[in-house]
Amino acid sequence: MPGPVEQQEDKQTEAVPKKLPKGVVLGPDGKPVSSWFAMAKQETSKKPASSTTQPAFPASLPSDCPPDVEALGRSSWTLLHSITATYPEKPPPSLQSETKTFMHTFSKLYPCWHCASDFQQWMKEDGNAPRVSSREEFGRWMCEAHNAVNVKLGKSVFDCNKWEERWRTGWKDGRCG
Repeated sequence: MPGPVEQQEDKQTEAVPKKLPKGVVLGPDGKPVSSWFAMAKQETSKKPASSTTQPAFPASLPSDCPPDVEALGRSSWTLLHSITATYPEKPPPSLQSETKTFMHTFSKLYPCWHCASDFQQWMKEDGNAPRVSSREEFGRWMCEAHNAVNVKLGKSVFDCNKWEERWRTGWKDGRCG
């Protein structure tokens, strides 16, 4: 017969899911930090279409809800790529220094702790420190950073030769203008 300590450990291990639902990330304390609505949405989408019961949560997130990690990631990459697109062609040394500081600070303040830690580690690897001596260099570096994340997530990589067309000038076929 297990004692109270063993029973408590059994309850704790049973409470931790084997695989988290899409969009859910655990904080350093082991508690979920992303939107519970996203998790509930995924669970309700598994129910058969003939079910007449109402889902416990709305089918989609209201616009005033916190973003889950996927929405946060998309928005963050849009912001970061947009910053590179408007970065000066020849930034003064002071801006270069501030930009490096910004990227390091961003990686520490990012709301997904797992993503933040991963980005900090990536920037410490050889050749991955922020390259900010020109718009071209910063834009390519950001594209490489984004591609490193895409690879880890099993997504396709973007051709970094087209970063400026995607984020600054618009596609050559005119569909952005």
